[in-house]
Amino acid sequence: MIVPMKKVSVIVQAHNKHSMLKALRKEGVMHIYTEQVRTEKSDDLKKRYDELVHIKNALFDLSGGKPSQEQKAVSEEVFVELHDRYHELFAKKVELEEEIAKDNAAIEELRAWGDFNPEDIAQLQGQGVSLAFYTISKKDLKALEGKVQYLELAPVGPMQAIAVVNSELDSSVGATRFILPELGLASLQERNAFDRQCLVEIEADLKEGIAYLDAYQQRLNRSEQEMRYDQVAAASEGGDDLCWITGFLPAPEEKAFSSFASNQGWGYLIEDPSDEDNPPTQIKYKKGTGIIKPVFDILGTVPGYRENDISLWFLLFFTLFFSMIIGDAGYGLIFLLAAVGLHLKAKKANTMVLLLYVLSVATMVWGSLTGTWFGSKTILESVPFLQKLVIPSISNYPELFGLDAVSAQNQVMRFCFIIGTVQLSLACVLNIVHKVPNKNLSLFADLGWMIDVLALYFVVLQLVVGQPLQAPIIVGALVVGFLLVVVFGAQGPGIPFGKGLASGLGGFFTTFLNTISCFSNIMSYIRLFAVGMASVAIAQSFNSMASGMMSGFAVVAGVLVLIVGHSLNLVMGLLSVVVHGVRLNLLEFSGQLGMEWTGISYEPFSQTVKEN
Repeated sequence: MIVPMKKVSVIVQAHNKHSMLKALRKEGVMHIYTEQVRTEKSDDLKKRYDELVHIKNALFDLSGGKPSQEQKAVSEEVFVELHDRYHELFAKKVELEEEIAKDNAAIEELRAWGDFNPEDIAQLQGQGVSLAFYTISKKDLKALEGKVQYLELAPVGPMQAIAVVNSELDSSVGATRFILPELGLASLQERNAFDRQCLVEIEADLKEGIAYLDAYQQRLNRSEQEMRYDQVAAASEGGDDLCWITGFLPAPEEKAFSSFASNQGWGYLIEDPSDEDNPPTQIKYKKGTGIIKPVFDILGTVPGYRENDISLWFLLFFTLFFSMIIGDAGYGLIFLLAAVGLHLKAKKANTMVLLLYVLSVATMVWGSLTGTWFGSKTILESVPFLQKLVIPSISNYPELFGLDAVSAQNQVMRFCFIIGTVQLSLACVLNIVHKVPNKNLSLFADLGWMIDVLALYFVVLQLVVGQPLQAPIIVGALVVGFLLVVVFGAQGPGIPFGKGLASGLGGFFTTFLNTISCFSNIMSYIRLFAVGMASVAIAQSFNSMASGMMSGFAVVAGVLVLIVGHSLNLVMGLLSVVVHGVRLNLLEFSGQLGMEWTGISYEPFSQTVKEN
């Protein structure tokens, strides 16, 4: 559930501002908005923080992502000295890498011209002889004869090299000018070798810094805390006499915070948020539904404070979508083994491991019901027990049960549309339940949408699987649902019925388009069938490729084809879950709910690092 929030304002004398902020930070329950706050000090702190992140990441990369050195603790003064040193070393490293890259390009270009000393050319110029170097084709060179004085040099690849004496070629001539470098080939190679040796020594010095990665992380945590404190301080208001700050805290914390503020001697006001306020969202997951949190964290989605908490429904439908898209009990078994491995490694099942357990078991159940084990018909034929688990009418191998493929596919598509209809209807029901306590008349619009969803389900079945349609009843239901949406769609608390009706009639065409969109939303669930079938077809293709290699020396190649093929299919299946499975929850279902996922996660102003 979404935890109710209270709006709280704290006021103190101006000279007590910082003691108040430090006490609030230590208490750690008040969410304070600072996103729009920016000060000169905060910019400076951000710059220093980014510099620390850069050095820490660079040191981590030097460790190969696995820092094995024993970490060393250092004082703040020593850390500052170390950081300055590593900052200089990294700057020098970048400078050397740029110079080496530049010299490498120059050396490659000079190889064709040979080794010479550019100072000799400069001396000639001082004596009144200037030379301009070019590469030119033999055809264009013949055209120059008698027009300019030049010296032929050794060819550079397919082109002829020349040195034009005391003049330069016109740009219309098809020649490429060679700009003399500051150093000759030998000198450049010598400098390049010296730079490479310096780079090796610098990297060796930097690798010593791997032992201070923990110290860098601690300093980063302290810098984050300093930035946060500075932003909160800037977000406070007041003048010379008084200072106050406003934020939000979870309603269950109201009593404890009141006692805390009173003991501090502060003035404070706790009230319900107004309609204009935008409280943060804190979700308290019911037992069992918290395993979906990793998915929300990866997606970065947070419901708005006044929106529905759909964690339970998201988990249930996401699990179903996952199992249908992956669609193979053999793949589900692989996921189950991976979950067990992670469980044993961590010695404790975290939410991600528990979610993987649920998804793997669900995939095994769906794969068993459709008779799909690594996309192999042979496995199903060879193990009678597996055949007993199959529901023939949705099997991927219906011929084994005396059914034709079209009937089985139609049944699976029908099941997909049922899922879509149930999920979209559920969204309407949730909206109605959400609006009943407020006596919001727009709940009748949600009832209208539910009627339309149920009617459109039969239209979809008629178009896709050819199921007969009771046209008069369906059209009548669509008209009733449409009218309910038009009449009540713009109603709401505090809105006169006439004004809401006028707005609804004004949006007549928009409602019509939304009804068509509702039809396409139901159709969209056919992706569960399509992607699942594609996964089975790919698995079958790789099995077929490998079957011809399962004898003699080709066995190794056949096994390799199976491993690589099914691995690719698994990866594509996981990508499909993100593209399709998540989409059905975040777009179709959430869209019907009216959710925009624009919430701000509850992150209280708190102390994460002890102050020195």
